[in-house]
Amino acid sequence: MSPRINLCGHEVGPGQKLFVIAGPDSIESEEMALRHAKLLKEITSRLGVPYAFKCSYDKANRTSGKSFRGPGLKEGLRILARIKREVGVPILTDVHETSHVAPAAEVVDIIQIPAFLCRQTDLVEAVARTGKGVNLKKGQFVAPKDIVHSARKAVETGNPNVLVTERGATFGYNNLVVDMRGFAQMREAGLVVCFDATHSVQLPSSGDGQTGGERKFVSLLARSAAAAGIDALFTEVHEDPDRALCDGPCSLNPQMFEDVLRQVLGIRRVLGHEPAE
Repeated sequence: MSPRINLCGHEVGPGQKLFVIAGPDSIESEEMALRHAKLLKEITSRLGVPYAFKCSYDKANRTSGKSFRGPGLKEGLRILARIKREVGVPILTDVHETSHVAPAAEVVDIIQIPAFLCRQTDLVEAVARTGKGVNLKKGQFVAPKDIVHSARKAVETGNPNVLVTERGATFGYNNLVVDMRGFAQMREAGLVVCFDATHSVQLPSSGDGQTGGERKFVSLLARSAAAAGIDALFTEVHEDPDRALCDGPCSLNPQMFEDVLRQVLGIRRVLGHEPAE
């Protein structure tokens, strides 16, 4: 596998600029998603980093069947197409079923495979065959050295542009940990790696039918991952995290997002990971 890939026209990998993926966890409304895309584009443009807007049209793996899921495939893709057209940003969204892959590929630039589904061969191969960028979330149950097998399923379809995202590993009940050695192990295996700084502070199913989170540790883990050597950063951003309909406890507000991104870029520059302007 190649140590560099291409996402949305940007080279991503060692020696390249940090690629940033950010946005609300789910589409709560059309205007809400549009507003966030404009704001995040402004922040990332000001900091000079390549950026893709992320948002889900369907949260299919919620803790409770009563939890908010989003507008669904058809309406969600319509909204994401509008954002791409009007804001001028690449789009990332996740798919949970092979039947959703082709419709999503007509709109989005990067298709994400959820962590719980990272070993689902039919889904991984279907996403890769679209020719779109692939964001393969590493399952909470998968060791860093083992995710290479899932990544290889995608690459062997003929699509080299596979990003592997660390989002923490299950540690006992209702907790995740991030083993910083994993970034080195995945890069040694030829993978281009991303860190999901917000899902990594989840406390899965820790509430009554809800997932909790420890937002205060996002910056700490992001700085550590930057030092460990990442090629991309993934964060969930919401204008009012405490009122978010999904993953609010681990989401950042826009100012926190900008602060974390500045810290990560500063560490990368000091260590020589970020190319000179």
